[in-house]
Amino acid sequence: MRTRFILIQTSHAGNVGAAARAMKTMGFTDLVLVAPRWPNVLRREETIQRASGALDVLNNARIVETLDEALDGVTHLCATAMVPRDFGPPTRTPREHLEPLGASEVDGCMAFLFGSERFGMRNEDVYRCNVALSIPTDPNFGSLNLGAAIQVIAYEWRLALGGYAVKDAVAPSPAADAQAVAGMLDHWERSLVDIGFLDPAAPKKLMPRLQQLFNRAQPTPEEIHILRGIAKAMVEGKGKR
Repeated sequence: MRTRFILIQTSHAGNVGAAARAMKTMGFTDLVLVAPRWPNVLRREETIQRASGALDVLNNARIVETLDEALDGVTHLCATAMVPRDFGPPTRTPREHLEPLGASEVDGCMAFLFGSERFGMRNEDVYRCNVALSIPTDPNFGSLNLGAAIQVIAYEWRLALGGYAVKDAVAPSPAADAQAVAGMLDHWERSLVDIGFLDPAAPKKLMPRLQQLFNRAQPTPEEIHILRGIAKAMVEGKGKR
């Protein structure tokens, strides 16, 4: 499903840049500004700085005079409003409303509507929407910056669409095989006896407990190598003393 973010009468240039950045981090690029305060807002220095590299979103953004122009091709329209409107659409949390839509694989264009920073959304604009999305914030302080609100909605919609995989900093290493673990434990047993920590005449349950520990830990071959080095260093350290 295609996605569009629509900002109505935005008054702060920096918020336009922040919106572009929030959208790009979630993989969205269709931004439409309806009658912004600054006609050249997409080229203002503050906008570019706050976009922080999302210049492709700014370059592709459109400025229109009316909401009707911004809604061209839209099939599902979501308002973002903290306060429910009498006779308005149902109010839902973003996750509650978007999760089933993301899994539906329905073709069309989803649009998210954001009002001005000073006045929010007009009733007549909210009435045009299929739903009013309300971010569940602290009831005592629910005011969100426009860029922050867009980031939350963009994240929730991307999550509903399947999200992006989280990458590990390093590729996970395979666990060492049972033979390598057994060899390391045998090395440790000999070293523990040598330094006097383990009494072979009364071993109790030390080695089975260590076996259980390393079975849970699933050490990698590199970690097995480190543990063998520790066992060797324990014996050599005893000799030096």
